[in-house]
Amino acid sequence: MRIAIAGASGRMGHMLIEAVLDAPDLQLTVALDRAGSASLGNDAGAFLGRDTGVAITDSLDALANADCLIDFTRPEGTLEHLKACVKHGTKLIVGTTGFDDSGRAAIDVAAQKIAIVFAPNMSVGVNATFKLLEIAAKILNAGYDVEVFEAHHRNKVDAPSGTALRMGETVARAWGVALPDVAEWARHGETGARKPGSIGFSVVRGGDIVGDHTVMFCGTGERIEITHRSTTRANYAEGSLRAARFLAGKQTGIYDMQAVLGLG
Repeated sequence: MRIAIAGASGRMGHMLIEAVLDAPDLQLTVALDRAGSASLGNDAGAFLGRDTGVAITDSLDALANADCLIDFTRPEGTLEHLKACVKHGTKLIVGTTGFDDSGRAAIDVAAQKIAIVFAPNMSVGVNATFKLLEIAAKILNAGYDVEVFEAHHRNKVDAPSGTALRMGETVARAWGVALPDVAEWARHGETGARKPGSIGFSVVRGGDIVGDHTVMFCGTGERIEITHRSTTRANYAEGSLRAARFLAGKQTGIYDMQAVLGLG
């Protein structure tokens, strides 16, 4: 497959480029960055000391030379890339988080014309964690209070993280309720006793934390914790490559990593 990478000069972009270059069945053909980036015109593999022959560009028409784009940028950038993918028939993997309802709707509409993997977290381990949470929530569906904790680096701009939201949604779905109806997003001052059936969220932003997530099921006399910790972005990159291979046989539709991994 011919692979395009968005945000080619960023940390995640570098991780994705390196992963694609090391994959014998994938070929890096396009490296995108924002207009005005100092990296434009540079070889996409320069940070590795490798000559790939792929120059970083801000031209979205370059996507005509790719079978699939992997995008971990910002919602506004991803939505522009989405339009170009539809124009050129390029499949899309969206690891970007922080979309509003209109952004999610635009992705749904585009999936009628191209194949898309849209997931809040591409890590195989995190998606295994989602499955464990589903099972736990079905068992612990009464008498347990649920708290979702997440921590990320100081530069992450959305909160709670897309992964934390997906964790809360997984528990809520297993309980037969909608997350917005039971979520407690913040606590301050005299909050009163906890509402039965609520799902609380706590957020930390600091340093260079790649990503920590814990869901606690707090009962009487016991507490069950399901935790995933990322120490490198390499797991997101490897999951993205699995998603790209999955899309090789798809023409349209929207999929998540649970589908990619055969978990549901």
